[in-house]
Amino acid sequence: MNTYKGKLHETVSKFPNLEVWNDSCSYSELCYAIDRGAVSATTNPVIVSSVLKKEFKDWVFKIKELISENPDATEDDIAWLLIDQMGLLGAKTLEPIWQKSGGKQGKISMQTNAKYYRNASKMIDQTCHFNSLAPNIQVKIPASFAGVKAIEEVTYLGISINATVSFTVSQALAVAEAVERGLERRKAEGKSVEGITPVCTLMIGRVDDWLKTITDEQNILVDGGVIDWAGVAVFKKAYALYQEKAYTTRLLTAAYRNHYHWSQLIGPNVCMTIPYNWQVKLNNCSVPVKETLHLPVDANILEQLNTIPDFKDFYEPSALTPEQFDTFGSFKVTLNQFLKGYDELISQIRCVMVD
Repeated sequence: MNTYKGKLHETVSKFPNLEVWNDSCSYSELCYAIDRGAVSATTNPVIVSSVLKKEFKDWVFKIKELISENPDATEDDIAWLLIDQMGLLGAKTLEPIWQKSGGKQGKISMQTNAKYYRNASKMIDQTCHFNSLAPNIQVKIPASFAGVKAIEEVTYLGISINATVSFTVSQALAVAEAVERGLERRKAEGKSVEGITPVCTLMIGRVDDWLKTITDEQNILVDGGVIDWAGVAVFKKAYALYQEKAYTTRLLTAAYRNHYHWSQLIGPNVCMTIPYNWQVKLNNCSVPVKETLHLPVDANILEQLNTIPDFKDFYEPSALTPEQFDTFGSFKVTLNQFLKGYDELISQIRCVMVD
């Protein structure tokens, strides 16, 4: 008799040092994930806007209440008050896990305003605000040039970060080093580092997306399915370096596009933030659950990936300097999508406010 509630439940049961997170602040989706072994959650402006579209009837009363309670507030003010409320609901839902784990799990990641990606000071201020809402909130900061500076500072302040808008080994290493500097500053002053659980997201599906676009634009031919391994290769490369350097930060997979983004990255000290639709697909699949993280990507696949000019920018540890993070192609595309998601959220708030 099968005792598992799907493949993800089987994964976390067999690999207790691997964490599955829910890639949404939707209450119903979070409950589904927790019931199958998820221990944390993430959100961003696109997710918040999507949740509001699907669950508008559940939130419209709260939006009207916030508008009534804050007569001088702009639509942007109301949007961030709503984001706070969604984050608090997620934090409350995850609180039992946070308590049971001694503060190591059961956190919800709330994302700073994408418009602040060039301003470390504003990201730090907003991070401190999110951190004040509940004890089990983690804060997402983009792995931009200014974001890396902010990550060091808020780590020093004792706040757990989740680096986002991150796709490359270069970014992953810069984030991990910034966290270490922040932790060392705390230790030098005799401050505790307990309960600080930093992660660095690698949006591996967006690696695949970018390379598929590039090969189409530049008429580069590789075997079918090869590019589906690109994000996996980048993650395995970063993971090996993280283990070698014994960083405090853990890597987090995101932006799922195929089952390899789960099935080929199963191993210790990995976090996976998985959208609800992909959770359902993976839970119902027949792919076996086994440790794969230590297995290298097939040499022929890696050889073909290296024929794509942009692949090395994702894969090589020193390909990008922090000053280049903001102008990297995938960074700009993703940031624009986050900004568009924020604009859509503002439009939803406006419709209620001026109704």
